[in-house]
Amino acid sequence: MDLGIAGKWALVCGASKGLGLGCAEALVREGVNVVINARNAEALAQAAAHLVAASDDATRAGGMKGPQPVVLSVAADITTTEGRAAAFAVPGGPGTAFDIVVTNAGGPPTGDFRDWDREAWIKAVDANMLTPIELIKATVDGMAGRGFGRIVNITSSAVKAPIDILGLSNGARSGLTGFVAGTARSGIAARGVTINNLLPGKFDTDRLAATVKAASSKSGKSVDDVRRAQQAAIPAGRYGTPQEFGAICAFLCSVQAGYMTGQNVLADGGAYGGTF
Repeated sequence: MDLGIAGKWALVCGASKGLGLGCAEALVREGVNVVINARNAEALAQAAAHLVAASDDATRAGGMKGPQPVVLSVAADITTTEGRAAAFAVPGGPGTAFDIVVTNAGGPPTGDFRDWDREAWIKAVDANMLTPIELIKATVDGMAGRGFGRIVNITSSAVKAPIDILGLSNGARSGLTGFVAGTARSGIAARGVTINNLLPGKFDTDRLAATVKAASSKSGKSVDDVRRAQQAAIPAGRYGTPQEFGAICAFLCSVQAGYMTGQNVLADGGAYGGTF
């Protein structure tokens, strides 16, 4: 399926590894020009090289749509005003005229809510709620003016099924979910702009490794035992991969997904047991 987004410009945050990199790779393989962002300059440079190689592979395989896409990177803290300005000012980029924005930030620390002070909560809300809102605010009107826009917020399955040790994430990401529910259904929906949330369950990433370690410490079980138990509880029988996640993200960014907005798309291998 041709997703119809070759030649568009995408900003993908938290794209040096894991789910963000999976999304960036899927978009590049569709011929999308990308600006990738993360704080670690070395890891980001490696990610950019990986994306260029993926683009070359797609071209050789005859799967590339349109011209070879541009891959730009900006090492900055996207949760700051200065970091967002840097992402919009990267040489060769589109400024704020992105067609696609994928918001993504590392999840807050795990732990017990009794140990979190006001500063911990403000930091979590700033990274996982207010930063995506600022990125939406900076780009959504331009998208509407051009008649096309796709915003995908990477949140968490914990929004739908809260996890006790992820209280900071549960709260901050749920706030973003409520904001999107209203904004996505405002006047921008009729102007070709969609906003959706993509909720990952357990994907084999560094973030998952950290939560497994926390669960191991809390339960007294080994890390390997926790991993085996978690995978056994997933109907798919395994963790997901960043590539699978990226493919879902790319579809939500496609022209075919223009009738989907304000949705929380759960990708968890069937782990959530509810009907709704």
